[in-house]
Amino acid sequence: MQMINDVAKAKADRAAAVDFPPRPANDPPPVVPAPRRKSPIRRRVLLAAAVLAVVAIGWGIKAALSPSPTANLMTAPVTVGDIEQTVLATGTLKPVKLVAVGAQVSGRVVSLKVALGQKVKVGDLIAEIDSVTQQNTLRTNEAALQNTRAQRAEKEALLTLYEANLARQQMTLAQKASSRADYDTAEANVKTTRAQIAQLDAQIIEAEVAIETARVNLGYTHITAPIDGTVLSIVTQEGQTVNAVQSAPTIVVLGQVDTMTVRAEISEADVVRVRLGQKVYFTILGDPGHRYHASLEFIEPAPESVKTDSSFTSTTTSSSSSSSSSSSSSSTSSAIYYNGIFNVPNPDGDLRTYMTAEVHIVLGEVHNVLTVPAAALGEAGAGDIYKVRVVESSGSVATRAVKVGLNNKITAEICDGLKAGEQVVIGTAATDTTSKKTAGPPPGM
Repeated sequence: MQMINDVAKAKADRAAAVDFPPRPANDPPPVVPAPRRKSPIRRRVLLAAAVLAVVAIGWGIKAALSPSPTANLMTAPVTVGDIEQTVLATGTLKPVKLVAVGAQVSGRVVSLKVALGQKVKVGDLIAEIDSVTQQNTLRTNEAALQNTRAQRAEKEALLTLYEANLARQQMTLAQKASSRADYDTAEANVKTTRAQIAQLDAQIIEAEVAIETARVNLGYTHITAPIDGTVLSIVTQEGQTVNAVQSAPTIVVLGQVDTMTVRAEISEADVVRVRLGQKVYFTILGDPGHRYHASLEFIEPAPESVKTDSSFTSTTTSSSSSSSSSSSSSSTSSAIYYNGIFNVPNPDGDLRTYMTAEVHIVLGEVHNVLTVPAAALGEAGAGDIYKVRVVESSGSVATRAVKVGLNNKITAEICDGLKAGEQVVIGTAATDTTSKKTAGPPPGM
């Protein structure tokens, strides 16, 4: 066993001698380099950087745990601008004059002289109705007048004869040559004939009136324009028969569109603040960017529903009571509007009949004043004094008392207490209060 160990040790010595040759005895020992030491300046720089990092991390943690007072506040600046307080109403455009031209006689429309959109003048021929019936009526009345005049001429001749006979009877009666009866007969004939002539005079006047009426009716067969205007609608076409016995049928509708009338529906809540002469402007759906300006000219004293008031048509007490109750119930369930009326020029014809207008009646306006959103106004005090929360330059929030002028519920005028550029609090920002869902236990737990 000792032999085996000696052999193994010899092999190991030979291998070591081959890999690392033996160092000569006279060589000096190898020099091991000494470790480098850091300078004091570098140590100080690294220490300062570490301290700054720790301070920054501390400030970040403090900011996260203690947010600034204005972190969750919504603010708006105090600016210089204009404020306008208006009443909003919905209006309808109509021509300043709108006429339905109808027929006053019955008959067939034999010709129509106008076209849709055509401009006409007063007296221009619009349509013609068959006039044969009216012409025959006129001729008949003229013949009746001639007959009456002939009868009157006959009675005048008889009157002359009876007056001569009465004169002879007077002479003979005075001479006792004739009887009293003959004289009375002659006198009665004169008076009767004079009465008949007076009757015929009245018949002549009647016949003349009938002729004038027939002549006017004949003129009605030629329908003319009563105003200068534009043909807005053709109701009756050529060849159609109209009946004017019960109501006057409409042939065309004319309107003066150079000036349009706006009828604005003002609610009962706003009409008490509206006055005549106030500025008005409106826009139309087709051109919402263009404003048409005017002034309020008239406010109707009653709403449109007064025309259908049941109290005008009730005939009995019971019906009146029931209709009054139904009227009151309907009036409480429906809104009440009063029409405000004003005119606006329409030289270009951009405004059309029955267009819808968004009308703004100006109650008050100011220009180049300090303004804030109305949401910034807090508790109200006496004399238009309100409390407002203001963000100071230091970042803190302070409450001030300011004097408010015109306020349209969107923007308010600040008369005193604020300066342009300051920030006012208008609300609190919404925060995310949703909690994160935690992972549940593994299935089967």
